[in-house]
Amino acid sequence: MPVLTTYPGVYIEEIPSGVHTITGVATSIAAFIGWASKGATDEAELILSFSDYEREFGGLDSRSLLGYAVFHFFLNGGQRCYAIRLVASNADTAALTLNDLVLRANNPGKWANDYSIRIKARPAPDSDRFQLAVVFKAGTAEETVAESFENLSMSSSDSRFVGSVVTEGSAIIDARVTGASKPADGDTPLAGGADGNVLGPNDGGDFEAALVPGNGSGIDLLDHVDLFNILCIPGETNENVLPAIQKYCRDHRAMLLVDSPVDATLTSLQNGPPTTLTGADGINAAFYFPWLNAADPLLGNRPRIFPPCGFIAGIYARTDATRGVWKAPAGTEASVTGASAVSVPLSDNQNGVLNPQAINCIRNFPVFGTVAWGARTLNGNDQQTSEWKYIPVRRMALFLEESLYRGTKWVVFEPNDEPLWSQIRLNLGAFMQDLFRQGAFQGKTPQEAYFVKCDGETTTQSDIDHGIVNILVGFAPLKPAEFVIIKIQQIAGQLGT
Repeated sequence: MPVLTTYPGVYIEEIPSGVHTITGVATSIAAFIGWASKGATDEAELILSFSDYEREFGGLDSRSLLGYAVFHFFLNGGQRCYAIRLVASNADTAALTLNDLVLRANNPGKWANDYSIRIKARPAPDSDRFQLAVVFKAGTAEETVAESFENLSMSSSDSRFVGSVVTEGSAIIDARVTGASKPADGDTPLAGGADGNVLGPNDGGDFEAALVPGNGSGIDLLDHVDLFNILCIPGETNENVLPAIQKYCRDHRAMLLVDSPVDATLTSLQNGPPTTLTGADGINAAFYFPWLNAADPLLGNRPRIFPPCGFIAGIYARTDATRGVWKAPAGTEASVTGASAVSVPLSDNQNGVLNPQAINCIRNFPVFGTVAWGARTLNGNDQQTSEWKYIPVRRMALFLEESLYRGTKWVVFEPNDEPLWSQIRLNLGAFMQDLFRQGAFQGKTPQEAYFVKCDGETTTQSDIDHGIVNILVGFAPLKPAEFVIIKIQQIAGQLGT
C-alpha cells in the first residue's frame, strides 16, 4: 500500500515482486499395505529406513510379504514410504488391570505378551506416587526396561496423572484410571495378546475387505497422508479387487504397481493382463512379470521367490533421484538389486509377445544381470493407442499436476483480472522453464517444449462472474526409446580417382 507522506523528505516503499516460487513435489514416496505381527493399525506409519520398519512393525516375517517388499524397496534405492498394517478381526490386544489402573497395549498382537509392567511406590512423604516401567522379558537374561515413568499419580487433577502421562508418552501401552486405588508393587506381565489369522493377499476375506476404499480403514488410511506417489500391495493379484484400487490411485495422482500371479507363465499372459485392469484407470497402473528369486535372511539367505512390486518401487525412486521422473524406470540402468534370478526366464521373442500387451517384463541378461525391461502402463497395449502409453509420460503429468495444484493455492481469492493472470504466467512459466533446462521436455526451445496460457481467452467474462480463472499448461513429454533400429549399409569401393 502507498506510503503516507507527512513531511518533506525521502520515503522508502517495498513493492512485492509477485513471485510465488513453485517447488516440485516428491515423486517416489511409496505406500505398502499388508499383514504384520505388530504395529499401528489406525494410521499409515512413515518409514524412512528398514530399521524404522523393524522398530515399528517387527521386521521380516516369513508369514507375510509386507516386510520383504519394504526391505526390497530400500535395497533398490527407496528413501521414504508409508506402511499400513492389516489385522484379522479375531486378533486380540494384550491388557492388564492393577487395582484401579487398566493398562492396554497400543495395538493387537501377541508381541505385547513379552512385556511386563513394573510398579514401585515412592517412599514417604510421596507414598501416594509411584514409578511405572514397561519391561521387555522381565526376569530373563534379555530383560530390558523399554520405558519408565516417574512420580505418577492416580489423581486426574495432578500434573503427573498416570492416565495422561502414560497414554501420551508411551509407544507401547495406554493407561486408563477407574478409581483412586493405586497399583501394588511388583512385576505383572501383559496377557491376552493374539495375532489372530494371518492375512494374505487374494484371501477374499479381511485382507481384501481392507483394500476396498470407503470403509474408513485399510487403504483409506492413506487419505490422511500428505503425499504418496506409488502404491504396492505385495502379492495381490485379484482382478476383481484391483480395479477399485486403480481408481483410488488415479484419484490421488499415484501409480499402482501390479504384481503378476505367482504361477503366471508366458502362456497364461500371452493375451495380456485381465481386461478388468486395462480400463480407463489403467493409466495409473503398471503390470510386472515375473516374480523374482532373492535371498531370504530368515532362511539363511537361501533363495525364495518374491513379488516384483517392492523391487520396482525402489527402482522408480532410484531413477527419479539420478535421472528424473521423466526417465523410464527401465533399461540397463534399472538393475534389480538383491534379485539373483527371475522365476520365469524370457527370450527376446517371448518378451516380444508380452510387451505389446502392456506387460512389463523383468529380464536377466549376462552382463547387466536382472533388469526391468518394460515401461508401459496398463493402457499401454498397442491397440488402445493411449496417449498415456508410457509410465514416464504418465508420471511426469502426475508430477506437474500435483506440483501446480499445490503451487497455485495462493491464487484463491485474488482479484481475477490481468494483473493476476500475468503473475500466474510468470510463476508457472518459471517453474516450467526450470524443468526444460533439466531436460524434462522435448524440444530445442521453450516454445517447442511447453506453454503457459492464462489471459482473456482462457478466462472469459462469464468465468470471472462465476469466480473461475482458467490456466492452460501444455508440455511435450519425452517418450522412451523403446525400439532402437540400427541400419547398416555397405559402402561401395571407390571406382575412380
